[in-house]
Amino acid sequence: MEKLDIRPVIKVIRETVDNHALEQTGAYCRWLWQNEAGNRNLGVNEYGCADALNILYTLNDFICDEQTRQARIQVLQSLQDEKTGMFIEPTHHRIHTTAHCLATLELLDAKPLYPIRELHPYMEREALFAFLDSLDWSSPWPESHRGAGIYAALVNAGEMTEEFQRNYFEWMWENTDPETGFWKRGYANRALYSADPNQRGGGTPTAVYTYMAGGFHFMFNHEYAKMPLRYPEKVIDSCIKMYKEKAVRDDFGKGIGFLEVDWSYCINRASRQTAHRNAEVKEVLYDFARQYTGYLLELVQGEHKTNERFNDLHLLFGCVCALAELQEALPGVIVTEKPLRLVLNRRPFI
Repeated sequence: MEKLDIRPVIKVIRETVDNHALEQTGAYCRWLWQNEAGNRNLGVNEYGCADALNILYTLNDFICDEQTRQARIQVLQSLQDEKTGMFIEPTHHRIHTTAHCLATLELLDAKPLYPIRELHPYMEREALFAFLDSLDWSSPWPESHRGAGIYAALVNAGEMTEEFQRNYFEWMWENTDPETGFWKRGYANRALYSADPNQRGGGTPTAVYTYMAGGFHFMFNHEYAKMPLRYPEKVIDSCIKMYKEKAVRDDFGKGIGFLEVDWSYCINRASRQTAHRNAEVKEVLYDFARQYTGYLLELVQGEHKTNERFNDLHLLFGCVCALAELQEALPGVIVTEKPLRLVLNRRPFI
């Protein structure tokens, strides 16, 4: 396999993070400019702070003195709601924001100031199962933020119990779809292999790639807990099929976001649990890596400066995660000055 040198991309990503730094140590904005609606918070932002630190960790630029570390911790801790224990930001569900900020605190070897009281009722088996069953499984991608976030938040807050973990993965095992390998049984197997979300079919108003994107969140919980996937062969079949049939969104591999890490992680991590189509897995991963890094190398020639998504630190973090997973999946292929470190190898949630 030909080596893919992404050092120019990493250099620009590092510069972009620096551009988002605010005056207070550890504080970052998420966006550099306002949108048409005028509703962006251009100051200290939960995702700006969390994603800047996640990116620095991934780039292996996370080392800091104790004073800087404490400043980063204090900024993140200050964003927590004392009464509920949640972190709240308008662009994502509060469980996603909470899990994301707590996962970033874990990188700093820190915990939140307050217990995440709002999630404590779900520690009980019956309440947990009712919560997971109640998710809108016809909209699996955003709903997975809640279904996976509840586990990751409790883990990263240091509040998870053995009983909760046992119950959580029991539900996941029983509700894995046997046709696609994703969640939830009875929904994912009716989805369409189509990139057009406006199509309808089989009673499921979405394309199958959204079950992959949602399934990614449950898979990183499985990876963290060292739990087996029920149908890893089906995950591989689904990922290869959607790649070869171009059944992912049109901007897949040609944009900045999370779909690229979703797909790369799902197929790569499933392949660790089975020898199924192993050579083909490597072939499609390399083919994708070649195309995606080519897109990024072209983007950082100058267009990145005005690219809306590249300058959104949350979406840029998704891109960085994809590069880290591809470097891990294809040893010796993705060239960087320092090896990238996927945060998911340390703790759950992005």
